[in-house]
Amino acid sequence: MSLETVKTKAKSFGKKLLWISIIAAILFSTIYYIYRTYTVSEGTRTGILFKISKKGKVFKTYEGQLQLAGAAIMNKESTFEFSVINETIYNEIQNLEGKNIRLHYEEKVDAFPWQGDTNYIVTKAEEIK
Repeated sequence: MSLETVKTKAKSFGKKLLWISIIAAILFSTIYYIYRTYTVSEGTRTGILFKISKKGKVFKTYEGQLQLAGAAIMNKESTFEFSVINETIYNEIQNLEGKNIRLHYEEKVDAFPWQGDTNYIVTKAEEIK
């Protein structure tokens, strides 16, 4: 076996390995993205909105807390912490602070950092009169 044939085979193997690596990386990234954005559950929570803010060091996200309806005292179990992705919904919710509202949310398996601190992403808010 000559040096030229070894070089040719090594070059061919390197190209195949590169393509396999690229395809594997794309496939892994796609599956990982689908996993992280998969919706586990959807629902609503009702209560009094007592906190909504824009916060974060690297990723600025909208975070809020809702005191659940029927809770006599405010503790960790009687509050619902949520994140908002859409700025329009954030502005809507901000106007409802201190009022009785219903939040429609989607629970993600594991939200990305730029989606918020929690896995509960609010998609809609409405005031209950």
